[in-house]
Amino acid sequence: MPLPDAEQLVRQLALALKPRLRPNTALVGIHSGGAWVAQKVHQQLDGKLPLGSLDISFYRDDFNRIGLHPLVAPSDIPFEVEGAHIILIDDVLYTGRTVRAAMNELYDYGRPAAIELAVLIDRGGHELPITANVVGAHMTLAEDQTIQVSLNSDNQLTLSLHERRDAP
Repeated sequence: MPLPDAEQLVRQLALALKPRLRPNTALVGIHSGGAWVAQKVHQQLDGKLPLGSLDISFYRDDFNRIGLHPLVAPSDIPFEVEGAHIILIDDVLYTGRTVRAAMNELYDYGRPAAIELAVLIDRGGHELPITANVVGAHMTLAEDQTIQVSLNSDNQLTLSLHERRDAP
C-alpha cells in the first residue's frame, strides 16, 4: 500500500483548518507526532496562532498496564485555555484513547469554549466515540499494523508502515 506524503497532508490540514479559525483559536499538538504536525500546521497558518503541546503520558487509561513512556516531555500550554477555541492535533487517530487523555489534561488548564480535533491519519478502529473534525487521510490498516509519523533530519515529516509485534 503506497503511503501518502505527510508534508502534503499537513498542507491539506492547514487549508481545511483556515475557515474554522476564530479570534481566540489556539493549536495544541499531542506529543510527539501530533506536536510535530501542529508545528507544521502552525507554520502553514503563518505562525500567528498560539501553539502548545501536551504529553498525555500520565493521563492514559493504560498507564498502570504499560508504564511510563521513555520519552516523557513536559506539556507546554503558554496561553489561557479558559474560553479558548482549541484545535487539538494528533498524528494518527486509532482507538481514541490518546485524544480522550489529551482532553482530560486540557481541562486541567481550564475550560475551553470548544475543542476540535485534526489528525494527519485516521486509521479507523475507534474504541471510543471520538472522531476528527479535520482529517488529512483515511487509511484502513490490519489490526497488526501501525503507521508511524517521524521527523527526519531535514525537518520533514515521513510516514512508515510497521507490523506490531504485540498483536494477537
